[in-house]
Amino acid sequence: MNTVQIRSAERALSVGTWLIVCGAMLYSVLTVTPLMAAHTPAKWAWTAPILPLVVDAAVVIVVRLDSVLARLGGHGGRWPVALRWMTGTMTLALNTADSALAKDLVGVAVHSVAPLLLIVTAETGLAYRRAITAAVTALEARQRAEREAAEQAARERAEAARRQAREEGEHAALLAREQREHEARLAAAAAEREERRRREEREERAAREEAARAERERREREREQRERERERAEREAAQRAENERREREQARAREQREREQRAARERAALLERGPAAGKLPEDEARAIVTAAFEAALSVRAAAELCGWSVGWVSTRYAELRDPGHGGAELAIASR
Repeated sequence: MNTVQIRSAERALSVGTWLIVCGAMLYSVLTVTPLMAAHTPAKWAWTAPILPLVVDAAVVIVVRLDSVLARLGGHGGRWPVALRWMTGTMTLALNTADSALAKDLVGVAVHSVAPLLLIVTAETGLAYRRAITAAVTALEARQRAEREAAEQAARERAEAARRQAREEGEHAALLAREQREHEARLAAAAAEREERRRREEREERAAREEAARAERERREREREQRERERERAEREAAQRAENERREREQARAREQREREQRAARERAALLERGPAAGKLPEDEARAIVTAAFEAALSVRAAAELCGWSVGWVSTRYAELRDPGHGGAELAIASR
């Protein structure tokens, strides 16, 4: 039997014992409480369940501590035995007292089943636990002896392995030293090649960086040159636009002066004609009135120059002073 089976048996014993204990306690409380209530003053009847509970608590203490002591291989002496039998006897007496007082032998037999089962179970469980503890102790001793033998054999094998490993280690150390020396030579050669490669890479990288720097400077110069050319072109274009604008303004000014001079000559020619011999055509009269208005001549002088009436000339002056008003008057007159 292995440890797992022993533990399973212990669990079965423990579960069965506690089922019997709990059942006996419940049965005892239900049986003894009416007896205690019948033999207790009425005002203290509520204390009837206390005594069976106290006795059953002592039973629980005995069963629990006996199981612990048996598992540890110890013995509590005479007092635990006395407490165990006293609690069992008290439980038996309290459960059968009511039937015994009534001289009911069948009731005594029936009510003695649970207490007797509890007493015998407690004693039997204690014996089982002691037997299981002894068996477990023997099994552990045998297993411990087997482990010690296995450990001794393992130590001997380990010692042999260590001797062999030491010899192999010395041989391996010699080979490793030779291998390290060879690897050191190879590493030195590889380091020299690596250093040479890195130096070449640095030189190549420096050359690339120098070329890239020169290329950046060239591009920067080209960009600056393009910027200067663009700015010069913008300035030239702005200068050309400014020159063209000035030329256009000068041309417009010349045209304006020429128009003004031509108009002045035309006005002077109209005004120099002198008083009209008769009523001139309306278009010619209007031209003379306009020239007179621009020359700030009086209405009467303008009327003499064009041969029209002063009222008509006054109307034309009003039109020239307020073109909108004159247009409105013309529209009303046309109606």
